[in-house]
Amino acid sequence: MEEIKLKAADGSGEFSAFVWTPKNKEKAGAVLLIQEIFGVNDALRETGASLAEQGFIAIAPDLFWRQQPGVNISDKTDAEWQQAFGLMKNFDQDKGIEDLKTTLAAARKLPGCNGNVATMGFCLGGRLAVMMATRSDADANISYYGVMLDNLAGEFSNINAPLMLHIAEKDEFVPPEVQEKVLDALEDNEWVDAFIYPDVMHAFARPGGVHYDARAATIANGRTTELLAEILE
Repeated sequence: MEEIKLKAADGSGEFSAFVWTPKNKEKAGAVLLIQEIFGVNDALRETGASLAEQGFIAIAPDLFWRQQPGVNISDKTDAEWQQAFGLMKNFDQDKGIEDLKTTLAAARKLPGCNGNVATMGFCLGGRLAVMMATRSDADANISYYGVMLDNLAGEFSNINAPLMLHIAEKDEFVPPEVQEKVLDALEDNEWVDAFIYPDVMHAFARPGGVHYDARAATIANGRTTELLAEILE
C-alpha cells in the first residue's frame, strides 16, 4: 500500500489517498473505494488489498480529512460508533463528491492504470457511489448497503453507466419501505442491477464486522468482481 497526496479542487488543502497495486500486471483498471463512516479503516484496507490480488488497482481517499485526517476506527465499541456518527453528521457530502471526482481523475492517470475506473462504496460510501453514478463519469459504480438512497431519486435519471446495488434485506438503517421506494424509482433504468440478500443486516460484507455474513458477502463480491472484470479490463 502506498499513500499519495491529492489537492482539493476548492483549494482548501490536500488529502491522503491510499493505493494498492496488483503485482506482475502492466495495465489494470482501477477501483475507487469509498469509505464507510469509520474512515479508511482496517476493513476497507483489507478490501483494497483483495482487489489488488484480483488484478485491479485500488485507491481509497480519506474523505473525513476536513474534520479529522486519518480516521481508522471499527464497529466494535459504542465509543467508536458515536465518533463515527459524529463524523458522518458533520460531513459535507457535496464536498465529498468533489474529492471523489478529484480522486477519480487522479486514478485514471495512476502508473499502470489503463484509464478505466469504477467506484465502490459501503454504507455512507454506498450512498456516495450512487451520487457518483449520477454526478460523475465513472465507468461503473457499485453500492453496498447504501443509506438514504431514496433522497437521491430525483437524480436517478442521470445514471448512464452500470450501477450495481447490494441491498441487505434486514438493513436496520434502510427499512423495507425505503428499499421499495428506491427499487421502484430505478425499475425502468437499464443501467441498474439491484440484488437483495435475504436475512442479512447492514454491513454484511464488512470483513471482520459484527454483521458479516460469509455466504452473502461471497455472492455479492462475486457479482462485483464479474462486473469490474467486464467494465475495467
